Parts: sequence; C-alpha cells; structure tokens
Amino acid sequence: MSEPTGTADTLGPPVPVLSVSPVVLSAPDRAVDLRVRVSAPVTGSELPILLLSHGQGHSNHLSSLNGYAPLVDFWAAHGFVVIQPTHLSSTSLNLDSDAPDAPMHWRSRAEDMTRVLDRLDEVEAAVPQLLGRLDRDRVAVAGHSMGGHTASLLLGARLTDPHDGTEVDLAEPRIRAGVLLATTGGGGDALTGFVAENYPFLLTSDFSGMRTPALVVAGDKDASAHLTVRGPEWHADPYFLSPGPKSLLTLFGAEHGLGGISGYDVAETTDESPERVSAVQRLTWAYLRTELYPGDPAWREAREALASDPHPLGRVESR
Repeated sequence: MSEPTGTADTLGPPVPVLSVSPVVLSAPDRAVDLRVRVSAPVTGSELPILLLSHGQGHSNHLSSLNGYAPLVDFWAAHGFVVIQPTHLSSTSLNLDSDAPDAPMHWRSRAEDMTRVLDRLDEVEAAVPQLLGRLDRDRVAVAGHSMGGHTASLLLGARLTDPHDGTEVDLAEPRIRAGVLLATTGGGGDALTGFVAENYPFLLTSDFSGMRTPALVVAGDKDASAHLTVRGPEWHADPYFLSPGPKSLLTLFGAEHGLGGISGYDVAETTDESPERVSAVQRLTWAYLRTELYPGDPAWREAREALASDPHPLGRVESR
C-alpha cells in the first residue's frame, strides 16, 4: 500500500476482508505442522504484513489462529495482511510435550514467526488472491500476553535458557515495528513463586537489547496477580527497560483483556468495553502505519485526538 489509506481520525470506510485458514506449512522438525490464518483486504497492493502472536487464556480456541478477531478484522480492513499462527502452546492442540521450552514453547513461538517470513512464497501460493500484493519490506509484529513475550523476543529482547544456561537471541531483523499488548514484564522477584518455578524462562527477561520501535499497551487495572507481585506497572516494563524509540499507551480501567481484544463477546474478558477495544484498534493501527510509512501523520493525529478528548480512555507517552 504505497499511499496512505487515511489518518487515525479519517480512516475511511473499511474494505471487505478475505480470511483463509488453515494455511499449512509443513514442519518436520516441529511436533505438528504450522497452521496459520491469513486475513487481508480484498483490494490494494503493496500491503504491509502484520504477524500476530496469540496469548494463552482459558478458552480452547482463542489461543490459536481462530482468536483476536476484533483486532484482525480491523487491521485487515484497513490495509494490513495479518498472519496468525497456532503456536505449540495453544490449548487447541493439547500437546503433551517434553520439549525443553514446553509448556509455553517460548522458543518455538518466536521461531514460528521467522518460519512464516521465510516461507511467504508458500503463503502466497496457498492464498492466490494475495499473489504479488505483499510488501515484504514492511513487516510488523503484535502479540497479547504470552504473545507479547513472543513479539518482544522478535524485537530484540533476550533471556537465559533455563534448560542449558545459554543466552537466547531470537531477534528478527525483517521486523520493523511491534505492538506489545498486556505483555510480560521483568523477571526476578517481580514474578510469583508459581511462575518462577513453572515458567523459569520469565526469570531472566532482558529488554536492554530490544531496539526495534514498539508500542507497549498496558491496562492500569491489569494486576495479573497470577503472574506478578508488582501489579499493573509490571506490564509497562518493556517500555521503561528498553532503549528507544518506544511509546506506551496506558488504558484507564483496563484489565488483561484490554476491553475484549481476544474475541467477540468472550467470557474470559473481565473488563468488556467496545469503546476500549475501538481505541486499541485505532491507536495500534495508527502507530504501525506511521512506523512503517515514515511521514504518515496517523500516529500524531491519533495521539492528539486522545489528548484532546475531555474523557480520554488512556494516555500516551513516548521517548
């Protein structure tokens, strides 16, 4: 999409979206083949690519290629080709795995995204309506919760593999920007005892090398007491503990579901708010639009609109 489709306040009408799933990428080195959903506008060319990593949650299928429709539908209707893998940690797969990175499959998750980028020719061949329409130089990643952890690794965050003690660097240079939604924060004594014992890869999260531009989205009521003892501020760590350029969107009153981004009317959403979901849709779109198309005013205009609202849904800070 070589020309802007509109600013954050003048997006224009959404275009129809085509969605194809599953697109199956054979993976003999993986427990099961990699299955992805591809969603794209039916019109337009030179379309930017947005990889979306799902979280975990309580539902059986939101943590798969079938989740996050409120975001996917919006992003695709406004110009992105959204590719969603089903990671090995997905509840829908119900894998009994002894892999070193199980049960969250933190390493495999990031490798799924690199695999997709390596095999875009196969993705295009499986979705003929996309042939010749992708802009492979404009790639972004987004992730919610555990998916945010996955996205952060691709953006340059590191950790120490608890299995062998090596430093893990899974940064993907083809990714130019990211969005971390209710993501994981720092390790050490910030974690609950249960998390430290059962998910030790989170103990050594290091954001000091996460240099790729990113927008961190956090709810100021997202205590996530099952994960951290620090409360909502923990989810903002990737903003404060990484080098710039970064932006932080703090959503007022938002809990871990950020209003309901993981699916339409899902029971696990504790802070259901269509208005909040709309804000997440528009602000994330605007951020990525400007990062991938420098000079596009979408992000500046979105920030100004948020700041001038007499009853704002959140605030943005950048550095």
